[in-house]
Amino acid sequence: MFGLGPATKIYLASEPVDMRKGFEGLFGLVRDHLGYDPLSGYLFLFTNRSHTRLKALVWDGSGLWVCAKRLERGRFQWPDGKHTSSISMRSEELAMLINGMDLSQARPRKNWLRRSPAA
Repeated sequence: MFGLGPATKIYLASEPVDMRKGFEGLFGLVRDHLGYDPLSGYLFLFTNRSHTRLKALVWDGSGLWVCAKRLERGRFQWPDGKHTSSISMRSEELAMLINGMDLSQARPRKNWLRRSPAA
């Protein structure tokens, strides 16, 4: 099984994808359309036009994983990326997306930032 650490980058393809694509098709989309190295260790997510299915592609160091999920009811709330080919997200947002939460209604709290003392 592959693990996602806090440093793992996650990218969503903003355009719908034919869910019949397998390893080679998704590999080509990442390389040619999104412009990333499929063997980078990043996680790439794809959805179909109706947002009822998703596929993930990730390299774990020894091989590629392709994982799929099909919703029995409802749709994935895919973020809008009209002017870009991919959307970056954090692992917390990925967990919410996969579990059916609407990311547009979720917003992060302002983090406490440590400031250096004035010199």
